[in-house]
Amino acid sequence: MRKRTLAREYTLKILYQAEMTRRDIPAAARQFWKEQDPPDENVLEFTRRLIDGVAANLATIDAKISLYAANWQLKRMAVIDRNILRIGVYELLHTPDIPPKVTINEAVELAKKYGDLESGKFVNGILDKIHKTEAAPKTAQHDEVG
Repeated sequence: MRKRTLAREYTLKILYQAEMTRRDIPAAARQFWKEQDPPDENVLEFTRRLIDGVAANLATIDAKISLYAANWQLKRMAVIDRNILRIGVYELLHTPDIPPKVTINEAVELAKKYGDLESGKFVNGILDKIHKTEAAPKTAQHDEVG
């Protein structure tokens, strides 16, 4: 498994654990690493980057998901889907070094692996809308200036 794919899986597990145990995200991450064999340093570093980014931007990320998830309340979404979306939205809006297609594809694969039958389509639809509306204009502006 690729290192960043593995890091995204760890991030999903930590976010899931945070919700299920009602701990804050940093506390859930500390507990997770106590119970997990230490991964490769690159995996650990990217996992930390995602965890720290999602935790620092959680309110904004959740607001974006709520805005684009037509007819879905955030609290009514499956925990797995909600946390995959959080990772994806963080990557789309805050990590310009990761191509949006990679972010969306990785999120869809996580949803297929850990979610239910419709999770992949659900995650793809919301992240694609966010990318086209929020991230794409930034890319277009950058292309025009450069």
